[in-house]
Amino acid sequence: MPKVRAEKKSRVHTEVAKQGIVFNKDFGQHILKNPLIVTSMLEKAALRPTDVVLEIGPGTGNMTVKILEKVKKVVACEIDPRLVAELQKRVQGTPFQSKLQILIGDVLKSELPFFDACVANMPYQISSPFVFKLLLHRPFFRCAVLMFQLEFAQRLVAKPGDKLYCRLSVNAQLLARVDMLMKVGKNNFRPPPKVESSVVRVEPRNPPPPINYTEWDGLTRIAFLRKNKTLAAAFKQSTVLTTLEENYKIHCSLKNIDIPERFSMKEKVEEILQKINAESKRARTMDIDDFMTVLHAFNVEGIHFK
Repeated sequence: MPKVRAEKKSRVHTEVAKQGIVFNKDFGQHILKNPLIVTSMLEKAALRPTDVVLEIGPGTGNMTVKILEKVKKVVACEIDPRLVAELQKRVQGTPFQSKLQILIGDVLKSELPFFDACVANMPYQISSPFVFKLLLHRPFFRCAVLMFQLEFAQRLVAKPGDKLYCRLSVNAQLLARVDMLMKVGKNNFRPPPKVESSVVRVEPRNPPPPINYTEWDGLTRIAFLRKNKTLAAAFKQSTVLTTLEENYKIHCSLKNIDIPERFSMKEKVEEILQKINAESKRARTMDIDDFMTVLHAFNVEGIHFK
């Protein structure tokens, strides 16, 4: 091993040993060590003294302690019992002890508590499912300031036509306003991750758009399966047609509607897409209004995506 790399590696090991904890890569554990970034994230969250704040993956508590200084209560969700012990030790005997509640376990499998704001250096591998758990959470929270892998953050804010525009982009932007706040270099973490990071601010749309999210999600899954294909091509897939036909039959049965003898779902789908001039549209350039138009056109004809 070259000398420079060996020295660098031993320096990282020494720092981790000093902390007394070997970080678990399976949990995406990278502790944010730069206090200026913590301060900036908390400023962007505009925390109030009356707030209950949800923090995911508090680690050794560098951000937790700063949040506790500003708010009424912090609910910290941590999966690693070693870090829970570290965090408890850190607040023990301080005025913060009574203001901190720690939930131990997998946040994706737990019910989220009530909170006003969420601030987190997110474990990267749960980013996508957690974003949607957060956005579908009720009652509404005010905002979330979250650190993600840079590319994931770029996907969240991507616009139609952008290279990274995808189902994540349109689904997140349907439910929230998402803004990129700042990029964060890998050397701000211990141990440094392999990729750059970025902080985003997420503000739920309240009231939410008047649509069934499960239906919406079903439609965008079909459209983005091959985002460069036209909608006409995406809807021609036999698995898609089979699912839509099953759903249509259930709908007709519930509404006592007779299905014509020679009914063809393929022809029905083509007819609907032509009616709204959407057959040649491609998911990668469609915005929220475009998808809403398509969803409404199908639903009016009794065709559902859930």
